[in-house]
Amino acid sequence: MILNLDFNSDKSIYLQITEEITKAIAKGDLKINESLPSVRNMAEYIGVNLHTVNKAYNELKSEGFLNIDRRKGAIVANLPLSEDNKTKNKCMEDLELLIAKCYLSGMNKEEFIKLSSKLFKLYGVNYYE
Repeated sequence: MILNLDFNSDKSIYLQITEEITKAIAKGDLKINESLPSVRNMAEYIGVNLHTVNKAYNELKSEGFLNIDRRKGAIVANLPLSEDNKTKNKCMEDLELLIAKCYLSGMNKEEFIKLSSKLFKLYGVNYYE
């Protein structure tokens, strides 16, 4: 698994790991029930503290994207998530902020929808089409 991390970014490494794994699951690069590298192996591979990877894995678990088993480690959860999942509420909040930022940067509704459709096909095709 290739993670595109920017160690010079203001965004924390654990958050970058979380986002990269989320995108890999959505694209289908990581399949349902597929195991991720152990926290230790992932930390060594990336060159970060194992607590950073552990925090990312736990965040993904709390969002419902990973299951963590003592014997099997981190495993991609059965997706898509259920209707009542708190992640959908967080997505709504994130989308609201994103729309506000796009609007303030000069993007109109049609441009936003066109870009969203393009990205949805890239990330959502495996589960929703």
